[in-house]
Amino acid sequence: MGRSKGRPIGVSGCTFGAMGFVFAETMSGTVTWDSEPGRTHPFKFEISAHAESTRAHVLDGKVSVRGVLTAPPRANGVDCEGTMIIRPIGQKIIRYELSFVGDDGKHYELVGQKDIRFLKLRHSLTYLPAEILDDQHRRVATCETSFDMKNDLWTFLRSWKPA
Repeated sequence: MGRSKGRPIGVSGCTFGAMGFVFAETMSGTVTWDSEPGRTHPFKFEISAHAESTRAHVLDGKVSVRGVLTAPPRANGVDCEGTMIIRPIGQKIIRYELSFVGDDGKHYELVGQKDIRFLKLRHSLTYLPAEILDDQHRRVATCETSFDMKNDLWTFLRSWKPA
């Protein structure tokens, strides 16, 4: 490994830490709109996450995300974008904040958080309770989502790549 201006050089002349990473994740479950209590609809989001710098990610835990979200009847395959905060060790959280425009033309934000519990590690890494907020930050729906370990784990693991 060479050096450049006192910094270690990695593959193709990139400095370690300056190289980021990408991965993809799918979460699915149900959404219940507050205007229709007791009536659930299928819910899903498929996102790609990107960290510009591994070093910056280690410091702040943030990654940018983009993808597609389905929360009928207000959002059917709409684009979403936002951030994830991945802090499983120190803060013991993985937080999702995804903004999207519904089919009704209104702005919404999905906000959810996995609270990591080492005694219930599998459940806490795969279960995401979330809320959908309107543009006034009022809750308009609740979601219960999970990561399908049986069907999606291999795809998720293979999606992790340097960027």
